[in-house]
Amino acid sequence: MMLAVFATMSLALLAGYYGPRWFAVLSMLVCLALSIGLFLFEIYSPEYGFGMPWLQVQLDVVPHVWSRGGHS
Repeated sequence: MMLAVFATMSLALLAGYYGPRWFAVLSMLVCLALSIGLFLFEIYSPEYGFGMPWLQVQLDVVPHVWSRGGHS
């Protein structure tokens, strides 16, 4: 996937220098979309993703709620 991002970035740079401007802009937008997709895959993939504890939301201990606030 990173190869596709690099290839579209290189294509955009070459098109910006040698080719039509619309093709360079289109290639940059495709590169941006691929980069966002790669980033989201790396973050949210359970097998290949990064271990980011600040993104994992779970309860460690469930609080016990008493009816009427009394102790048993």
